[in-house]
Amino acid sequence: MAENFDLVVRNGTIATASDIIRCDVGIRDGRIVAMAEDVGPGTRELDASGKLVLPGGVDSHCHIEQASSSGVMTADDFYTGTVSACFGGTTTVIPFAAQMRGQSLREVVDAYHACAGPKAVIDYAFHLIISDPTPEAMGQELPALIADGITSFKVYMTYDALKLDDYQMMTVLDEARRLGALVMVHAENHDVIRWLAEKLLERGHRAPKYHAVAHARVAEGEATSRAIQLAKLTDAPLLIVHVSAEEATDAIRRAQTEGLKIYGETCPQYLFLTAQDLDREGMDGAMFCCSPPPRDAEAQEAIWRGLKNGTFQVFSSDHAPYRFDETAKLKHGPNAHFKQIANGVPGLELRLPLLFSEGVRKGRITLNEFVALTATNAAKLYGLFPRKGTIAVGADADFAIWDPDREVTVTYDLLHDAVGYTPYEGRTITGWPVTVVSRGRVVVEDGALHAERGSGAYLECEKPEAARPLGRLEPEIDPARNWGFRL
Repeated sequence: MAENFDLVVRNGTIATASDIIRCDVGIRDGRIVAMAEDVGPGTRELDASGKLVLPGGVDSHCHIEQASSSGVMTADDFYTGTVSACFGGTTTVIPFAAQMRGQSLREVVDAYHACAGPKAVIDYAFHLIISDPTPEAMGQELPALIADGITSFKVYMTYDALKLDDYQMMTVLDEARRLGALVMVHAENHDVIRWLAEKLLERGHRAPKYHAVAHARVAEGEATSRAIQLAKLTDAPLLIVHVSAEEATDAIRRAQTEGLKIYGETCPQYLFLTAQDLDREGMDGAMFCCSPPPRDAEAQEAIWRGLKNGTFQVFSSDHAPYRFDETAKLKHGPNAHFKQIANGVPGLELRLPLLFSEGVRKGRITLNEFVALTATNAAKLYGLFPRKGTIAVGADADFAIWDPDREVTVTYDLLHDAVGYTPYEGRTITGWPVTVVSRGRVVVEDGALHAERGSGAYLECEKPEAARPLGRLEPEIDPARNWGFRL
């Protein structure tokens, strides 16, 4: 007689990035081992009648237990951050081990492991943030860390303490191409922002709404175009993160049409917030300050088009949980000017419900596209597929059972992060994850957490297919084309 499964999910409608099927799912030792009309008995069984069974979300851009470049610590540590994630249907997070100038990459990663290991309740991998690409960091530490399973890293084109110049960008891109890693870039023109901010402050414009003015669309569009050209020159794949408006979206689309390996990411704030949110009474607009900032309704439509037509491969939260008090957003007091406000908004728990409600329920994207954007594509881009990001035999048993008709009015009291507010307060959402399973463990059920601190596992990422160069360039300089070369 066949051995019972540890867990069986029955009668649900299962959706992946490519298929929608009705079947049972049998789980043993944390993995999916059977999918059929009737897989047999389970030690525990979940009835998903009338509900959707979707892959657990992969949030590949979130800031957890991380200090900003100005020294402001996020409100969420690895416990509160991962608890919030799983209540929102996300079962894998990839936050950033952030190098500040003068720091060793290895020391930064070791310290981040010490934060995550005892606290995380779901599985996690790491990206790096590289702000100091010294010969030692690039030549010794980075290759060893990539071999250890950290195969992606982020660089910045803005922020005084983080930004790389074009020479450094090319150095990082070239090394990533050689090592088979994927580079993510925060693309905004630092000097444009700096110049605009100085002019605004000289004229006495200090309110939070002027953050959106200083971070002009042209700053994002120009930096995106420049980053793409540097990637083209070095034959390196590149992912542009948190895209907010048409200028950057169009630059990514043109590069993709040209056949370059340029990928795009966007976030909830660019679909559900606008610059008008920064113009609230007093300092309340500070709650909505992030970079790039939310734009307007026209920009929101451009982002929706990019999600639908494949310009954007991933939809991440960019969860940057800074409290609206003197420890973070208001660190410089109630009369701080816009340059002194910590940049970032929370969104880890609401990322999936927001997109499901406004995207799937309203017919802007299909259910398969939702799965691809929120789970499958991120797992593929960052070397975790097929272990994560899908429901298939052999994959980890990570999924959420969704009630597609459940209506929820968002209040902060509903959420599980430590931020103290949500920018989506009062919004009504239709569709909600009601049961969440991580590696075969039921971690959320009936509104309660059933996971212990430290029960999440660290994931070593493979070198992703997306990070392989196109190989279009000749090994020597071609004076006839003169558009790039590799050494």
